[in-house]
This record gives sequence, C-alpha cells and structure tokens, in this order.
Amino acid sequence: MAGYQPWRHGNITRSQAEDLLSKAARDGSFLIRDSESIQGAYALCVLYQNCVYTYRILPNEDKKVSVQASEGVPIRFFSTLSELVEAYYSPNMGLVTHLQFSVQREEEVEEEPEPNNLPPQLPPRNFPANDVKESDSNTSEQACKSLSDTYLMRLQHMDMSTIPEEYQMAIQEYFRTSVCLDVEQMQNGNPNLPGLKKLIMMICKNLHSEISRILPALEVFQRVLDQQLSPGIGHFPKQVCVSADSCQSVSSRLEQLTKLLYSIEDKVKNHGAFLTDHQQFCLVTDDVKQESLGISTRMILKVDVESGKLYFKKSKDGPEDKYFVHNKILQLVKSQKMHAKLVIVVETEKEKIQRKEFVFDDTKKREGFCQLLQQMKNKHSEKPEPDMISVFLGTWNMGNAGPPNNISSWFQCKGQGKTLDDTADHIPHDIYVIGTQEDPLGEREWADTVKSVLRNVTNISFKQVAIHTLWNIRIMVLAKPEHENRISHVFSDSVKTGIANTLGNKGAVGVSFMFNGTSFGFVNSHLTSGSEKKLRRNQNYISILRFLNLGDKKLNPFDITHRFTHLFWLGDLNYRVEFQSTEAEYMVTKIKQQQYQELLNKDQLSMEKNDGKVFLHFDEEEITFAPTYRFERDTREKYAYTKAKATGTKYNLPSWCDRVLRKSYPLVHVACQAYGCTNDIMTSDHSPVFASFEVGVASQFVSKQDPDSAPQGGIQIMNCLATLLTKSKTKFFIEYHSSCLESKTVKTSEGENTENSDGSIKVLFSNQVKLTPIISDPEYLLDQHILICVKSTDCDESYGEGCVALRAAQFCYTEFQITLTHHGEKTGTLTGGIQLHTSEGKTTEKLYGESRKPHIQPTKFSASQAHDISNPSYMGVTYKSGNVIDKGWSYSMPPKNLPLSGKDTGKKSGYDVGARSPTGKTLNPGEDEKMFDNPLYGSMGKSHGQQKDHLTLLDPMFSSSKPSEGEPDRPPVPTPRNRSFTCSETKPQPPTPNTSHLAIQKKPVVPSRSEGGAANNRPRFPAKSRPGPPDQLAPKPRDYRETSELPSKLRPPARPGQPQTSQR
Repeated sequence: MAGYQPWRHGNITRSQAEDLLSKAARDGSFLIRDSESIQGAYALCVLYQNCVYTYRILPNEDKKVSVQASEGVPIRFFSTLSELVEAYYSPNMGLVTHLQFSVQREEEVEEEPEPNNLPPQLPPRNFPANDVKESDSNTSEQACKSLSDTYLMRLQHMDMSTIPEEYQMAIQEYFRTSVCLDVEQMQNGNPNLPGLKKLIMMICKNLHSEISRILPALEVFQRVLDQQLSPGIGHFPKQVCVSADSCQSVSSRLEQLTKLLYSIEDKVKNHGAFLTDHQQFCLVTDDVKQESLGISTRMILKVDVESGKLYFKKSKDGPEDKYFVHNKILQLVKSQKMHAKLVIVVETEKEKIQRKEFVFDDTKKREGFCQLLQQMKNKHSEKPEPDMISVFLGTWNMGNAGPPNNISSWFQCKGQGKTLDDTADHIPHDIYVIGTQEDPLGEREWADTVKSVLRNVTNISFKQVAIHTLWNIRIMVLAKPEHENRISHVFSDSVKTGIANTLGNKGAVGVSFMFNGTSFGFVNSHLTSGSEKKLRRNQNYISILRFLNLGDKKLNPFDITHRFTHLFWLGDLNYRVEFQSTEAEYMVTKIKQQQYQELLNKDQLSMEKNDGKVFLHFDEEEITFAPTYRFERDTREKYAYTKAKATGTKYNLPSWCDRVLRKSYPLVHVACQAYGCTNDIMTSDHSPVFASFEVGVASQFVSKQDPDSAPQGGIQIMNCLATLLTKSKTKFFIEYHSSCLESKTVKTSEGENTENSDGSIKVLFSNQVKLTPIISDPEYLLDQHILICVKSTDCDESYGEGCVALRAAQFCYTEFQITLTHHGEKTGTLTGGIQLHTSEGKTTEKLYGESRKPHIQPTKFSASQAHDISNPSYMGVTYKSGNVIDKGWSYSMPPKNLPLSGKDTGKKSGYDVGARSPTGKTLNPGEDEKMFDNPLYGSMGKSHGQQKDHLTLLDPMFSSSKPSEGEPDRPPVPTPRNRSFTCSETKPQPPTPNTSHLAIQKKPVVPSRSEGGAANNRPRFPAKSRPGPPDQLAPKPRDYRETSELPSKLRPPARPGQPQTSQR
C-alpha cells in the first residue's frame, strides 16, 4: 500500500518512543513521532549503540519538510515524510547513522462496545427557542466545515477585481482554515479571535503607517484652528469652503472606514463570537500612547493616592481629561500573553464596564504602576481581601436520568463519610465546582437547577464563572457575587478519550482561572469502564494530561499538573475493586458492616497510584464512605452487581468509581473539610460525591518600598544535578519559569553529561543562576514558586518538570530535591541549592530583624542530607528521614548551632513543631508569644478579630499571650484567617459556644465543618511575622487581578432521553 507508513507513530510520548527503540535493540532502528515542542513538526528518533538520538523535522512555508542535522550539512527539502525517510536510508546524510530498520507501531487495543449494548449516547442538543423542527445532529467539525464552505461560496460571487491579489488570497485562506479555529476559540469561552485579528492587521498594514504619518500634521492644524480669532479679523472668504469640502471628503472616508471595521466586528459577534472593543495603550515613562483602530494619541496617567483618583490626561501640563474614583476601578488585570500589558477594568457613570489596556516598556514599570494603584485602593478600601476561601467539589454520574426534586444534601455535604456539621449548613462556599457524567440535561437547564438549589440553601444568587460540556460530560463553576472581580483568566477545554479517541462519550472537560494571585485548575473526567480495563483508564489519564489545554499558555513545557497552584481532579474515574465475582456477597457484607479497609486494599486507583502509574503526587482524603457504584435505582440499600448479557452474566462489583483528588504546589495551605457521598439522591446507579476544601489564596502584594528605588534582590539557584531516566543522546539545559520574575523564562547553559551504569544520565549544571524578581520584598517572595523544566538542546523538548517553593529558603541557603515528571510519568530527579537575597540586601536568614533569628532544633541527621516533609501542604510540619512517601519534592535545612531550651532531648528526629511558632521560629519558654499581622496566611492581630462580617468565637488560647504553666511547650494558636464569609440573612446564626468549654479551633471564623471534632487535629497555618505592635495593623490589601468577564454560555435545554441504566 503506497500510503502505508509503518515508522510513523503519531503523538506517542518521548518515553514510549524510547521504549520501542530499546525493544528493537538494533543500530539504525528508527521511528517518527509528533514533536512535543512545536505544533506541526516531527521528531526522528534513531537508535545507535543503545542510545536514542532525536532530530527535529520542520515544515517550511511550502509545507516541505527538512531535518535539522549536523552543522555544515546542507539542508535538503522533501515534499513528503516518505521521501525524507527514503533519502536518509543512504549513509553520510548527517545523522549519527543511516536509517535501516523501521520500528512498527504497536497496535493499541481500543475499547470495544459490549454486545447488545446501545451505542454511546450522543450529546444533548440545544435548540433555539424559535426552532420547532428537529434537525439532523452534526458534529462540531461538520458545522465548522459547513460554515467555511458557506463563506467561500459567498466569496465566489463577489467582485474582487479591484482588490490586490495578496488580499484576495488572505481572505480566502481565512475562510478556508482560520474561521473554524476562531469559532472553536469562541465556543471554548476564549474572547480572542486570532485569525480575524491577523487578517485585519495584514490588510490594514499600510493604513497604520499612513495614519501615523499624517496625524501629527492634522493635530497641529487643529490646535491652530482652536485658538480664538481677534475681533479685528474678519471672516474668511467663501472660496475657502472648497478646501473644507475636500477635507470633508477625507473625513467621510475615514468615518466610512471606521464604521466598516466596527461592522466587521459586529458581524462576528452575531455568529456567537465574543470580541471586546479593547483600547490599547503604550506607556512611555509618564507619556501614554493610545491606539484605537490604528490611530495613535498620547495621554498621561496620574494616580492621586490621597484623593483616590486615577486621571487620564492628553498632555503632561494639560487639564485632566477624565478620572475614575478608586471604588470605580474594579480590577487590575495582568496579561499572561504580554507581560508588560495591564488591563484596568472600570465602571463608568452609566454603570457600564470598560476595559482599558496599557502596554508598558517592561514588566517592572507595569508592576510599579500596579503598586501605586493598589496602594491607592488599599488606602480607601473598607473591606480586606480574603486570604483563604472554601471550595466545594461535587461529582455525579447521573445515569442519563434527570435529578430528583431535592439535591440540597449534595451541596451541604450531608451523607456518609467525612461530612460537615449541621451548624455549618447556612455557610456557603466561596466557589462551587460541579462535575457530572451521563448528564441528560442541557447546559441552561442544569445551570438553572443548581443555581436554584444554592439560592434556596444559602440565599445567595451565585455567578456563573464557566460551564463546558463534552457530550454528556459537564463541568460548571459558580462563585459568590463578591468574587466576580477577583476571578480572571477563565479558560475551558475538553479532550475525547472514547473509541479511537474520537468519541466524546468518555473523556474530560476542564476549567481554569486566577483567583487574585492564585491559579486554580479543575478537571472532570469520565474514564473507560470495565473492571478489566485498568490499563486503558491509565492511558485515558495520560491523554488528558497531554492534551487538555488550560491555564497560562506561556507554560507550554508543563502539563496541567504543574500549571496551577491548586489542581483538583474529579469525576467517574471508573477504577474498580479487584475482587473475584464469587466474592460479591462477601463484599456487600463488609460494606454493611462499614469495614471498608479490606476492599480499599484492592482498589485499582489506589494500587495504580501507589505504583506511580497514574495521579503521581496527587492526594486524596481518606475514604470513609461506602462504594458509590453500582446501586439499584431508587434505593441505596441494594447493590445491583450483576447484569444479564447474551454472553453470560456480567459483574459490576461495588466500587469507589467516583473520586476527588488534588495536587498543590509545595508549602501552600489546603485542608480537606469534607469527603463523602449522599444517601438520599437515588435516581442514578451512582451516588453523588462531595468534597470541601479550605484553600489559601494570595492577594495583590504592596511593597513598603518604592519599586524604582528599592535595592535589587535576587534568587540564586546553584549546584544543580539532574538524574534523567532516558537513553537519549543529547545535551540538556534548564528553564526556570515564574510570574514573579522580570524575565518570565530564564535558561541556563548546557550541562555536563555522565552516563550511569543503570542506563540513566546524570547532568551537572555547575553554573550559578541568578533570577531577578519584579519585587524584592521578602514577604512577597516567600509566597512565590519557581517552575523548573529540564529540556534537550536538539529538539527543545522537556525531559522533566518540577516545582520549588521559595518559602523553603526562608531562613538560609537550602538544599532541595524534586522529582521530575513528564506527562504524568516520573522521568528523574533534580537536586540543588537555593538562596534568597531580599531588597534589604540581606539573605532571608535575617528577614525579620536581628532579634528574631531562626532557631532550628538539632537533629540526628547530617546537614547535607535531604529530608522529606511529612505533610507538605502546611508550614507547621515535621521533617523526618527514613521511608517516606515521594511527594515530588523535599528540602533540607542545615541546623544552626544556636542556644537551645534544653527541653527537646528525647524527642523524635526532626524539627519539633511543638516548640516553634507558626513562622517556623523557635520560641523560648520565657518569651512572649506575640501575634503579628500576616498578609497571606492569616491576621495575627486583634483588629481583624473585630471585623463585623466575621463570626468570632472567643477562646482563652487567643487572649493569652503566654503559654500556660502546665504546657510550657505548647505552640501559639493563630487567630482566625481572613476568611471570605457571607451569611444568609434568613438563616439563623449558630449559637456562640460557651468559651470555657471550647476546644482549640484553628479557624474560629466559622463553625467546624468536619465530623467528630476533626478540626482539632488540623495542622496550623503557615504564618509570617511583621515587626510592630499587633494592634496597629494596616488593613488587608485589596486585589483586582486579571479578569475576563464571567462567561455564561447558556443554551436552551435539551430534550432529555429516557432514563436507562448506565452501561459501563
């Protein structure tokens, strides 16, 4: 067969390609896969002397392909990949060896439909309200093709004789290819239309330069005409009107052009596009250039901190053209695509929302302006920003049946497992994330249902942040109205993993956004069913990791497990309990006795996760509820674990198919408050699962120093050694990524390779790397993270990614060790050292003043030994050595020879939390435990306890400044964090408990959400101290970060099908 290409393996991973070549074990074996770094490019992988050499194959503008070979070898272009492969069978073509043996692609075992099963249910169709006919179902691809063909047909009937040929070709190409991409972007909630913008910029290229050339002359002419004429000068003769008519003709043409451009945008809007008429600005020192439709004007920005006003001026000495009061400035939006761009969202007098874009000379100037504007808002703001929010996550396989009338227990976390207290019913979560599978409802109908339930439970009308549907898989995110201007950068996407990865009956949908300065990602997936298809589910997981496109697009070397401060993964993961079918009744007996551990020991997800095959470094709360699948409908008393088939009886043993997992950056606060399932929602063969989390969020930081005059700090990373599990023969370098850096991406020089006997490669990066932060204030830096990527020099592909928390270097030079992963697989480790230099010119060891040096307890391990943190989600942690679970990272803090209290002898090896303050500093027994204000992790002063929007429970622990005599080593308990709190007006307030009987509450802002007083055992929050008396605290900084408007892609409800038992 002429078109057969056995060596072409498509989008397999790099590690899969290496495994295939290793199995071939012959020099000259080769295959071609898709490039992971450049879309549309390929990678030629060749085996020679048990090493894999990778060469990049790039297409040019004419779609011809060429190999990037050794230096000095002439570049040869080929029309097809087959021609290229045929040519490189010849020796001396610049490769390490000529191609000899093509490696056949392994046949992938696809998911087969079960006999006598109905075909996968098609996604619900949303019909316009005025459409009474039933139309044939078309896929989105067919719809796009139809749209493209329609425009091309219209174009053929247009007279294009007066249009230059290059413009004709550009318009045809847009309707042929780019219009479909724009429609996809628009359907996914992305307001940008890159194809349309590129076309208009190309057509208007000469117009921009011409307008820029003539505009200054017109401005001078206008200023002359604006001056008043003296009384002695008479009127102009009538002949001048001829010139005026000529000018009028020019202005009419410009007006016509302007209307035409606006009309084009309106036409696109009519097809469902969301295209905001942005105004772009360029700021040069104090001089601002406004660009709108190619016409540039200059303006001056002035921030009056005292009066709380932002002024726009046309000239430096001219009058104020327009101003906005601080409470009309809704958000500061920092662009992720252009790091010098800032969007200011303001409210006009007519209560309309405007977005004004500014482009600064560099990131530091943008940050300086943000600091000034934020300082103004903080001065006049009355409400502090939250540094902790609560997040509800719910997953439910609806079994193609509509919900019952009452599903409130799901959102109140009532049922089995770790549940919320009854006293917390009236307290709403800040964010609700609801994932459904086999959902028969339309988007609008389901959204209205959920909003109505939440309104009845909380008396709050929640705002819809995003909703995204793939066939019957759906994710919806709702937020409190007060958070509308704190949420930005909203993205959504989906991945199909059904039969041949083309059907959407299985797959995933995801949503990501920024909440102030913290990034969130949420994934709802429905994986392959069947107890025996565990490996296929693992493949589904890897595919979703690779192809789900969420978050900051600049972080393209990183998959979604590294792009977010907090990533939550929920859904019907379909992993089963591996018992024999003959043991079904034994399983049911154990479930009735609530003895789950024996069943959990055979849980496929837990076993695969422990083996590092899926959900590497993800955490899941302990399961204390019964299996959520497979029930008889309309009851929760009986499991329907048998199903009669033509081929015999099929068993679906009770299993925990529906799960919620999470993965967070190191040393950030996140605590699970609830994890369980409902008892009273019985329309499906699955029970809904809920989870509640308490999550720390970062606010817009305002430095106490002028960014322009503050000394430049730095982050030093040194002595890096990477151990890579690869057989590739290439050189490597490291890329550092972080939003806190002036240069968002920093690359190192090539490392020195050393091959190990076990086949891995050690790469030493001996050069010290200094990263320059935008803000050098230590309190800001300690909340930041550095993403690390080890890449190859030949193909620029990632061989492993990881994350380092700057908080680890809070006290001194710190060694770290992180596990490198790529597409969900462990690819090696990276060790090194990190040290901070603050804006004060000191290392972080003396961060809080000479009198409060870090006091680290002596340990039984050596200073050079790296140690794992036993619970990395919190700062109040113990360090231990020995057999520990791989959390993906660890840090060692060399002990200091400082005076000790003498009370720690006999304690276990590690850092003793009991004798340390929340800041990590040791407290002497006779020293007062002073509380300090903490801008991120909790307020330590009395003033925040007086906020009228918070319910404060008095506790003797908070009023005492010294430990009790009977407990000299008892650590201080922080006062409540600045929790976002909204209380329903119609719901009764919970009674204030008797203070004499209160248990130690970590967060007395709200009643405990956990069962059985579990809150008492929660780890303490991380905290940072500030000098100064605790009762003179500045108000919490307000943050208005990057927004996109809360999208609401609502459609009319679909026609729900008949309820049927889900086929898995």
